[in-house]
Amino acid sequence: MLMPHLGMGEQPYYLVKLITQEANKTQVWDEKLTFTLIARISSMQGLVIALYSDDSSVRQTVISALGKQLDPTLASHEIKEFATADALRLYVDNKKQVDLFILDGEAVPEGGMGVGRQLKDEVFNCPPVLLITGREHDRWLATWSKAEGVVTHPIDPFTIAGKCAQLLKTSSALAN
Repeated sequence: MLMPHLGMGEQPYYLVKLITQEANKTQVWDEKLTFTLIARISSMQGLVIALYSDDSSVRQTVISALGKQLDPTLASHEIKEFATADALRLYVDNKKQVDLFILDGEAVPEGGMGVGRQLKDEVFNCPPVLLITGREHDRWLATWSKAEGVVTHPIDPFTIAGKCAQLLKTSSALAN
């Protein structure tokens, strides 16, 4: 769905209006206009954050910290929760949209560090990974797992929200 706040019948009208506005600005239909439209339409779609932790209280803390929208320059997001690594892998294997992975390094029986390393090794153009570690001294393990960001337990809502926004803004998937 391109515009969640619009009904299905309104979306084609909105897209035609958007295309017409862009064409009127340039007076010419060219490749740059096509890429501009694709970027604008892509930015309308909501972001998807995959959250993996076996601990429901960790998942709830992260969900509360992230709210509905991390930053005014980013689209709103939906958080997909996973209590097992197998469920997360199945979701990824089915080629579902993911813009950011948040993985709990303290999850059992399979920790987020190993899952993150596997995602980075096996998923083409893998989205950024934010790892939640048990202690500050575990940052080197996050480097091994190829995670782009790290936060520690206990989870600070402002820190995790800021890191997520930063990773999503710098993600190659969202770069224009």
